Amino acid sequence: MFINKISPSKLKTYNECKKKYQFKYVDYLQGIYNENSNTDALQYGSYVHKIFELGTELESIEELQKLAGELRDNYTFPSVKEKNLQVILENFFKFNKKLETTISNEMVFEIDIDKDVKINGIIDRVVKGKSGSYLVIDYKTSRRPTPKHELFTDPQMLMYAFAVSKLMNVPVDKISVAHYYPHLDELVSVKFGRTQMSVFLRGLKQKIWEIRKKKKNQLTPTLNQYCNWCQHKDLCPEFGGTPEMLEEAKKCEQAKRTAQKVQESKFDNREQAKTKLLDCYDTNTHEVT
Repeated sequence: MFINKISPSKLKTYNECKKKYQFKYVDYLQGIYNENSNTDALQYGSYVHKIFELGTELESIEELQKLAGELRDNYTFPSVKEKNLQVILENFFKFNKKLETTISNEMVFEIDIDKDVKINGIIDRVVKGKSGSYLVIDYKTSRRPTPKHELFTDPQMLMYAFAVSKLMNVPVDKISVAHYYPHLDELVSVKFGRTQMSVFLRGLKQKIWEIRKKKKNQLTPTLNQYCNWCQHKDLCPEFGGTPEMLEEAKKCEQAKRTAQKVQESKFDNREQAKTKLLDCYDTNTHEVT
């Protein structure tokens, strides 16, 4: 099964359950196929992330609160989840003021790790210190902080550190990677050494080759603590899913993608026609030339 890119989320999915990896990255199913699925936490986390992404340059807590209000209707979750929002905004505002130069919010990266293999992803925030060191921040809204020893072996953090090292041309040991928990105002950070990074990259390449060698029928389910929250649970053979259900889901999502492309194409054509008309419009005579 050929792949030439791997992201932290793709690697995490494969390690959790190979069948879930198939549904998401081989069959390209993006919909929710779990009648008991609850996306409130995901929606709330995305909401907080967007506030932080757009709010780094704001000068007052009032501006941050206003931004939060303007963004609220874009996300679907019960109002009870907002009970800690004021604390989160106040903590983030104070934390943000302590940071030095923000290099990027939502940094998109794609980095070669071998001649035909790349890692890719999106980093919440990259900050540069006056000494030339870097801080990579991943915002978290989970209840409990990840223990430092777990962060030290987290593939996502290792990928982020490697990406920033390459993009900024700095040694990996000058980069700190961290989870920031705004509801607790807690920053959990670690640094990686060059040897650790080399070992990780070697293992990552081996994992990519493992995925490449897999045939579709070898992507089998793994029963674990993630099953109840899996968005593809109802399609899984361990929970009554059938090949016919999977094929129907694939056809349905393909039809949706096709319809979306048609709509996007119509929009692009309208924009091109508008641009062409404006090019022919004489602003002095108000006539089409």
